[in-house]
Amino acid sequence: MRISRRALEIEPFRVMGVLARARAMEQEGHDVIHMEIGEPDFATPQPIIRAGISALENGFTHYTPALGLPQLREAISQYYQSQFGVSVSSDRIVVTPGSSGALQLSMAALLNPGDEVLMADPGYPCNRHFVRLFDGQPALIAVNESTQYQLTAELLDKHWTAKTKAVLLASPSNPTGTCCSLAELKLIVELVKSRGGVLIVDEIYQSLVYDREPETVLSLSDEVIVINSFSKYFGMTGWRVGWMIAPVEYVPIMDKLAQNFFLATSTPAQYAALAAFSEETLSELEDRHQQLKQRRDYLVEAVKKLGFGVPVKPEGAFYIYAQCAALSDDSQALTDELLAQTAVALTPGNDFGLNKSNHYVRFAYTADLSHLREGVERLSTYLKRSR
Repeated sequence: MRISRRALEIEPFRVMGVLARARAMEQEGHDVIHMEIGEPDFATPQPIIRAGISALENGFTHYTPALGLPQLREAISQYYQSQFGVSVSSDRIVVTPGSSGALQLSMAALLNPGDEVLMADPGYPCNRHFVRLFDGQPALIAVNESTQYQLTAELLDKHWTAKTKAVLLASPSNPTGTCCSLAELKLIVELVKSRGGVLIVDEIYQSLVYDREPETVLSLSDEVIVINSFSKYFGMTGWRVGWMIAPVEYVPIMDKLAQNFFLATSTPAQYAALAAFSEETLSELEDRHQQLKQRRDYLVEAVKKLGFGVPVKPEGAFYIYAQCAALSDDSQALTDELLAQTAVALTPGNDFGLNKSNHYVRFAYTADLSHLREGVERLSTYLKRSR
């Protein structure tokens, strides 16, 4: 085998390994409580499913333009106006195969070999691998509870180098569930602009916030790249539809790259996504939003009682990034042990970076409350006996 150095340097997505072991246990007859995977237990809303079926039945299975179905680009534009009061021209919107497709386009458009992208540690692991895929250098900045596990303008200024090309941040973030305030984002926008860099903001959990109104960096600036997706809030993980909003001068480049990388996003999935903005769908999604808030409020307190530390209450997404140092100094070993002994699946912190990652685990409150309570009871029984 002749494998590229680039491919060898990209680490596996560890949570998928946890999921595989959990599924194997289920095949053996174990009742596994899933708190590892970032995918809620809700099915795709019926209006979206019906729209997808209708697209198939009506023969809407041919390529769309590489930038996406025009009707969907316009619907996304209208969504920003109605939900966030922000005017975004559909000409700036690029529909992609999930947010991963949008990140791939962004890095391909921006990076030359050796260019740095500043990002938070901990953070979503695939972000650094997308940078590496295009021979860039992910520059991880350690963050902690003092900054809500988010980047700040001060941190970016301190770590900026001659090689820095871009900043990538997520709000709300995976794995911490924390948000970057609009006030701090304004400072970051100004700093990145003054340094001649590009700011990329991942907003895929944008509408999954619980104690504040949803926000977008686009209310501050048009000179940023925004990544979003139908996967998380809209319940369309397997449909693989995301989008990017870019400054207008970048769109022709994104179009050319999309033509070459993936031709176009799935046509039936794009027609299905049109129904995501219907009144019926949005009403159902708001009900799910409230269910997730109830799960968060329960699990944060329950996790603390188990002996984990939660120094910052997550504001969004569906994750708790919990300190496990009081229980173990090896989060990988701890999550392996808990899965084997209790059939409760968690994600080790070392999936999300290098910053004290052995001292953290991620809980995903993606199962319903009854399953979360059962999982907590199993963990409590085992930890009291073994620690």
